[in-house]
Amino acid sequence: MHGSSTSHSLIQSRSKKQNISGILLLDKPQGISSNKAVQITKHLFTATRCGHTGTLDPMASGLLPLCLGEATKFSSVMLGANKSYEATLKLGYTSTTGDSEGEITRLDTGNVQPDWQYCEHILKQFLGAITQTPPMHSALKYQGKPLYVYARQGKTIDRPTRTVTIYDLQIQAFQTDTLQLKIRCSTGTYIRTLAEDIGKALGVGGAYLTQLRRTEVDRYDLSQAQSLANLKTLSAQDLKSLLLPVDHLLEQFPPVHLDESAASRISQGQIIPCPDTTTTALPAESFIRLYRHPQQFIGLGKITDQQTIMAKRLLVQQLTE
Repeated sequence: MHGSSTSHSLIQSRSKKQNISGILLLDKPQGISSNKAVQITKHLFTATRCGHTGTLDPMASGLLPLCLGEATKFSSVMLGANKSYEATLKLGYTSTTGDSEGEITRLDTGNVQPDWQYCEHILKQFLGAITQTPPMHSALKYQGKPLYVYARQGKTIDRPTRTVTIYDLQIQAFQTDTLQLKIRCSTGTYIRTLAEDIGKALGVGGAYLTQLRRTEVDRYDLSQAQSLANLKTLSAQDLKSLLLPVDHLLEQFPPVHLDESAASRISQGQIIPCPDTTTTALPAESFIRLYRHPQQFIGLGKITDQQTIMAKRLLVQQLTE
């Protein structure tokens, strides 16, 4: 009876945490999709909602910030974030998918054998703004379907080029036909396409990714992340302690503290005057973090042309408690 009671208490305890909100920095393992990682995390936390801030391919591992509960309202803030990767390229080969999961073809590279110095010279060409053609094996959609669906059917769809920015590109290791790189880039960069283009520029016909690990997203890095294996060993309370607060996503926006009256009015959809001179100095269209005194985060606001504050996105859960 005691064991049954304990089990029942644990189930009750877990169910009470269904409205849990926050940001989890996950170290996604290789071999599962971002959506699968979301579903596993949602189950572990018994969260009502969970979503990621930008897809990481199944073959890739590394940092995947996840938003739970009310934090999902602000996940789009991270979509434009810069990212860093550690990538391993196999030179002189091509893959139908741009990575090790596709059909691999060895290319005839003749007597071309680039060395470290030549690689460094070529990599400089890729720094700054560059254009890329998104790969067919990608989640980019055409007529409502991801491109990889067409690729699996043997179809090729014309894809418009896009401009991305490579901020840093450093060699970590190089041996014969294997090149390890550290890459810092803008959002929207396809590392598989970058690998192929680097291989062509080196004169070996192409390259494909054998490994890819995301190490940074915006100001978050892999040292802060938790593995799924570790999460599965933790209690509900320990899991909750790992979550960053919802407003952590919005630290780039200035905070504005409201008194009880102003907080209540804005929660009812009213536009309110700016409470202090600091706020009135902000330009129109500026986003701000809204707090009910002393430090309860209630949502995201916006400065209007009339130098007043309107609600943009509020934490309904907290406002109704």
